[in-house]
Amino acid sequence: MSTTGYSPHQHTPQPPQPPQPKNGLGTTGFVLGLLGLIFSFIPIIGVIAWPLVILGIVFAALGIARLRSRKATNKGIAIAGLVLSVVGLVIAIVWAAAVTKAVDDVNRAVTVHYEVTGTAKGASVTYTTLGEGGASTSQEQPKTLPWSKDITAKGFGKGGTLTVTTGMNGGDVTCKVVVDGKEAKTATASGNFATASCDGF
Repeated sequence: MSTTGYSPHQHTPQPPQPPQPKNGLGTTGFVLGLLGLIFSFIPIIGVIAWPLVILGIVFAALGIARLRSRKATNKGIAIAGLVLSVVGLVIAIVWAAAVTKAVDDVNRAVTVHYEVTGTAKGASVTYTTLGEGGASTSQEQPKTLPWSKDITAKGFGKGGTLTVTTGMNGGDVTCKVVVDGKEAKTATASGNFATASCDGF
């Protein structure tokens, strides 16, 4: 006769273990997006942000795709990575546009028209122009008015000053500055040794 009973060597079969979540893509997207966002605020060095935020968008999007197929569980990290990457990309685009505009402004030449009118005789005209070569100052004493001068300015600082002073015989004077066809500054003075100054344009 045989009997059956529990044997300590018998094992109960274990159910199959669920696969480990594949959270690497979403986490990578978050890290790249965070780094890209930080670098996007820094001038010049911010060019590093471009590949970081673009890769961040790609990895975060792949991470979200894994979430939908139930292969990943880090929903918050993946979505945050996508948001950070998109914000970083927007900031990088804004910086690129600003730098492009600044370069265009520096390279663009403007025409500065200085003009002095009035009844004063023996007036003294002093004008300063700012351009890529720095500041240059000139002085003239026209025998009669009106007087005018056209100058081309180029560089970071484009501007200058125009000052006219009446002589001992007095009279009235008006200075005017026109930049690229648009009036930028005007001033009037009258009397002995009176000064009209056009600056801050």
